[in-house]
Amino acid sequence: MQPLTDQIAVVTGAGRGIGRAIALAFAGAGADVVCLSRTSENADKVAAEVRLLGRRAWSRAVDVSSSTDVSAAVEWLLEQAGRVDILVNNAGVTRDGLLLRMTEADWDAVLNTNLKGAFLVTKALARQFLKQRSGRIINIASVAGLTGNAGQCNYAASKAALIGFTKSLARELASRGITVNALAPGFIETDMTAVLDEAVRGEVMKRIPLGCFGKPEDIAAAAVFLAGPGGRYITGQVLTVDGGMVM
Repeated sequence: MQPLTDQIAVVTGAGRGIGRAIALAFAGAGADVVCLSRTSENADKVAAEVRLLGRRAWSRAVDVSSSTDVSAAVEWLLEQAGRVDILVNNAGVTRDGLLLRMTEADWDAVLNTNLKGAFLVTKALARQFLKQRSGRIINIASVAGLTGNAGQCNYAASKAALIGFTKSLARELASRGITVNALAPGFIETDMTAVLDEAVRGEVMKRIPLGCFGKPEDIAAAAVFLAGPGGRYITGQVLTVDGGMVM
């Protein structure tokens, strides 16, 4: 039997990169997947890929920073799927810049999506998890939330806060059999890192003991582990998937 057979997973930011990889890995492990993305086009495309793997899939465009949008999406997905076993809060954005040049809009955009979005989606689904007395919640943080990163005060703050959110929520929900963990990716080959020039990539590579960037599938494999039987007794933890950058 596959580790996630007949479970239903919700993945935010599922339209590309790490979110897409997680959605497809979950489907490959036997789960049905609700693909939420900022655009219908991306959500629909990944849902179609999930169906090609023989699993059910649903798709919807959602702005996770909007409580109205999130409430409507959660009501819809519970009507469609009936239950939720796994939630992955992956939706995230960057608006990089040094603090003195960072605008309030840049700060708000990142915190509202990366942190408030996880809060809104988790809160909207928490009652369902509590009713079931089971569930796996996985928050996609970042090594930037552990070490900081120049030019990313907003991003690092959002990811550090997401780690605190993870640990606090894990304590709140543990008595109901619900686990809450975070994954902290390092430098992964995605659209976010594709904009780095060769000089920057070279400097970053010197900080990675394994000597290469990771792939979205590396994060997806860790998510499958935490969502599956192997993650049963793990909660409140941060698993770094970073080639050894943070030891």
